[in-house]
Amino acid sequence: MKRVTGIGGVFFKCNDPEKIKQWYKTHLGFDTDQYGAKFEWREDEDSTKKGSTIWSPFPEKTKYFEPSSRDFMINYRVENLEALVEELKKEGVTVLDKIEAYDYGKFVHILDVEGNKIELWEPVD
Repeated sequence: MKRVTGIGGVFFKCNDPEKIKQWYKTHLGFDTDQYGAKFEWREDEDSTKKGSTIWSPFPEKTKYFEPSSRDFMINYRVENLEALVEELKKEGVTVLDKIEAYDYGKFVHILDVEGNKIELWEPVD
């Protein structure tokens, strides 16, 4: 079973998300919106399939990364999230919540060995 297939997003805390988004737009050419920036790419194995990686600044006081005390969270793209979560539970990995489904994919959060919160995403491609 495949586990992680790529990086779905990089999320980080900052003092002023709007100012950061504008700086990256002005100086590095990011095409930002209310969430950050989306970088599209094509899959190696099937170039007709698109994927994306999200870059998203969060307010410094966000609680979204809790229980981790880190200033970042990484979102990993996965295949078959339900089966992966069952395997992770068997391996003793802390699963923080139930799988939630949206029209753009399924999500769940886990903790790594150092307590970093990780978001797993099975996208709807």
